[in-house]
Amino acid sequence: MKITDVRAHHIRIPYDAGPASFRQGASAISALDMVIVEVSTDAGLTGWGDAFAYVCPKTSCMAVTEMIAPQARGLEVPDASGIPAVMEQIQRNLHLFGRYGITMFAISALDIALWDLAGKVKGVPLHQLIGGARRTTIPAYASLMRIGNAGHIASECKKAIKLGYSAIKLHETTIPAVTAAREAIGPGVPLMVDMNCPLDGPAAIQFARDCKQAAPLFLEEPVWPPEDFATLADVRREGRLDIAAGENACTVHQFRQMMSAGAVSHAQPSVIKVGGVTEFLKVAVLADEFGVKVIPHSPYFGPGFLATLHLMAIRDEGLIEVFFMKRPACLWGDRIDVDANGHVAVPQGEGLGYEPDRDVMETYRVA
Repeated sequence: MKITDVRAHHIRIPYDAGPASFRQGASAISALDMVIVEVSTDAGLTGWGDAFAYVCPKTSCMAVTEMIAPQARGLEVPDASGIPAVMEQIQRNLHLFGRYGITMFAISALDIALWDLAGKVKGVPLHQLIGGARRTTIPAYASLMRIGNAGHIASECKKAIKLGYSAIKLHETTIPAVTAAREAIGPGVPLMVDMNCPLDGPAAIQFARDCKQAAPLFLEEPVWPPEDFATLADVRREGRLDIAAGENACTVHQFRQMMSAGAVSHAQPSVIKVGGVTEFLKVAVLADEFGVKVIPHSPYFGPGFLATLHLMAIRDEGLIEVFFMKRPACLWGDRIDVDANGHVAVPQGEGLGYEPDRDVMETYRVA
C-alpha cells in the first residue's frame, strides 16, 4: 500500500471564550485555526494528521504541500514498527529547514497520519499499537485563555469546576490573578499557571516565591527564552516550585537537554509540534527515566487531540488539556466532550478512532 497524495485542509471554527482573549502581536484570535492533513493511499485507506497552526495556518499548509507531500507521495506505508525509521529519514531530509517550528509541525502531521493508517491496517486502535491502554478515560483540566481581571478569572474557574473539570490552568502573569483563582476553587483543586515565557531568571524566581501561598501545581514556561534550561533550573531550585515546559522544545534531543539540566518536574510534549506520536513516545520514555511527569500540551481539537488521548491512555496517570471555550461545531461531534465527571473518553475505533465529519470540514473550510 502506497501513499498517493497528501493534502492540507485549513479549517477555522469560531469560539466563545467568555471574558478571555488570546493575542499574538496586535491581532486578537477569535477562531481555532487547524491544519488537518489527509494522507490518501492506493488501497483506499485514509490517515489523518494535524499540524500546529494557531496564527500561521497558511504557512503550515504550505509546509505540508511543499515539504511533506513530495517526501510522502509514493512512500510504502510502513507498519507500526517501521514508522520511526521512516520519520527519522524525513527529519534528516528536511533538517536544512530547521529542527523546530513550521518544519516540525508539518512532520508531526504526517507522523500522526501514518500511525492512524497503521491502526486501520491492523484493525486496532492506536493505543493498542503503542503499548495497550491502561485507562479508558482521561481526566481533563480546563485551560483558561488569558483574562487578566481577577473577578472574571474567579468566575470562569468556578464555572469550570461546576462543569466537572478536575483541575484548572491559568494563562496569567500576575499574583492577583493566581490568588483569585485559588480562592475561587479552594485548596483541593490542582491549579497550574502558564506564563508563556515572559520573565528573566530573577523575576521568575520572585514570581514563584510570591505565588507559593496559592500552591500552584507548577509554573509553566516562566522564562524567556524557553530554551534557556539553565535559568529554568535556577527558577525551579530557587523559586521552590515545580516547573513545567516542553511545548516549545524540539524533538527528544532538546527534552534530554532540558531534563539533564534539572529544569522541569513536568514535561509537556505537544504531539502536533514535537514530531508526532513517534517523537512523543521517545519523550515519554525519557521522562520516565528521569522521574519527570508527563502532562502534554494539547489545547486543540483536531487529530492531534485524539492522538494525545491514546498516548495518555497507555500511562497510569496524567491529565489532558482542554481549552475552556464554547464552539459551534467539532470534527468529532460530541465524542471528545468532557463528561460530567471531568473525563474524556479514549477512542476505541481503528487508528485514531474517529473519522472527521467532512460536512463540518466543508462548512468551516478556509479557501
